[in-house]
Amino acid sequence: MPKSEALVFDIKRFAVHDGDGLRTTVFFKGCPLRCRWCQNPEGLEAKRQPVYLKSQCIHCHRCEKAAKAGQLKWKDEKLLLSRESAESFGAIVDACPSGAIRYDSKPWSIDELIEKIREDEVFFRHNGGVTFSGGEPLMQGEFLDEILKACKKEGIRTAIETSSFGDHELVTKIAPSLDRIFCDIKILDPKKHKEATGQDNTLILKNTRWLLSSEEHRDKVIIRTPLIPGYTADDENIAAIASWISEIDPDVKYELLNYNPLAPSKYEMVQKTYRAGNHQPFSEQEMEHFRNVAREHGVYNIIEE
Repeated sequence: MPKSEALVFDIKRFAVHDGDGLRTTVFFKGCPLRCRWCQNPEGLEAKRQPVYLKSQCIHCHRCEKAAKAGQLKWKDEKLLLSRESAESFGAIVDACPSGAIRYDSKPWSIDELIEKIREDEVFFRHNGGVTFSGGEPLMQGEFLDEILKACKKEGIRTAIETSSFGDHELVTKIAPSLDRIFCDIKILDPKKHKEATGQDNTLILKNTRWLLSSEEHRDKVIIRTPLIPGYTADDENIAAIASWISEIDPDVKYELLNYNPLAPSKYEMVQKTYRAGNHQPFSEQEMEHFRNVAREHGVYNIIEE
């Protein structure tokens, strides 16, 4: 990808859960983590890839005629794409009349993306704006820095949803251009974090500590923990995270995110396997229990959905 372009796999308009007010949320492609419960598996790989939407397929098999050797095969009326093929899938995408085969992302330039964001500017009153999410937006750091500055020049409020797993100098560079920073702390124990996400959390905690220790930026930060049964949603983990963040900033804002059961349905589309099991969202009583654990360990500024 040219540095003046970024891969974006989705742009969600009128979002209400990605920051203050009404938001336009831009989802950057690519993530250095491999969380077993990932909510956006289509955003994991840093390159543009084809996806297959089974529900839209009309089984015309025109894709077979357009494909090069080894790019796809049919098995029991189910299409399997060789997503690691070095050949372009453009001819296959163009040949599919129903849109069942398409690319999972699109490259955007700074000018194209800022123009797209401008379309929703009228809805950004009352503290709304644009949120950059992913994937992990820090993976496309140079572009992220440029688009944030372009938004600020336009007077558009900005936010980021990040794992904080990114270059520390980049975090310090983009922080002044952000009005809201959502940082995930999923698991405090480094060994358990690596087992669940593929990476330890040393860099995550370094960047988060810097943000929470900064007089300029600490009030922008909201720490989030997604509650995943068997991984993050236990008293010991919540207590450890709450103790850690409250020791740095007693006024830290903390949000516990309920389990989202919709993620597994995305995995067939990208030919991946969901590895966190099948679960239901926590009840309000269970959510309040986790909030009380956080309160007992020093966090009082808890954001409730």
